Parts: sequence; structure tokens; C-alpha cells
Amino acid sequence: MEPQVVDNAEASRFEISTDAGLAGFAEYQLRDGGTVAFVHTVIDPAFEGQGLGGKLARAALDTVRARGGSVLPYCPFIRGWIAKHPDYLDLVPTDKRAKFDL
Repeated sequence: MEPQVVDNAEASRFEISTDAGLAGFAEYQLRDGGTVAFVHTVIDPAFEGQGLGGKLARAALDTVRARGGSVLPYCPFIRGWIAKHPDYLDLVPTDKRAKFDL
């Protein structure tokens, strides 16, 4: 099974699962105006090295974009992923980028 990412809104996190179960998640806090503050990302050690963190980040950010929201990347993983993929930088408000070294 291809890894699946879902927004578990009740738990305020995007989750990535494989046929072996839940592999990780990216916790967030919703802010005014559709802003999503990513605060913590975890990939279970049993699933590390499979590129699931990147798939999780991309899917979560794509979902925020599709909803017309913006992102505050407090989580170091999400912040680093955006830094490596500048086509996602537009999700971070221009006046907040310096705060995140972006």
C-alpha cells in the first residue's frame, strides 16, 4: 500500500500510515484566518529512512495550500523541509519568514 496521509482534525495532526500501521504525524494548531502552526513532527523509528517524513510534510502543506491557508513552521522538521523546497515558501507569510530564518 502506498503511504496515506490524512488530516485527523480531532487530534489536530496530519497522520501518515502504511500497511504496517501509523508511521508518524505532524501536530498543528489552527490560528485565525486559516493559518496552520506546525508544532511537532514524529516518524516512528521503525519507519525511519523510508522518506515518509517528506511525504508527510508535502501532503500536509499541499492540504493547507488547497484550503487557502498559510503556515507557521515552528516545528524544525517542517521548517527545514520548506527551506529545502522553496516552492512551498509562499505558504509562510512574508512578514513571518525572518522569524523562521526562511
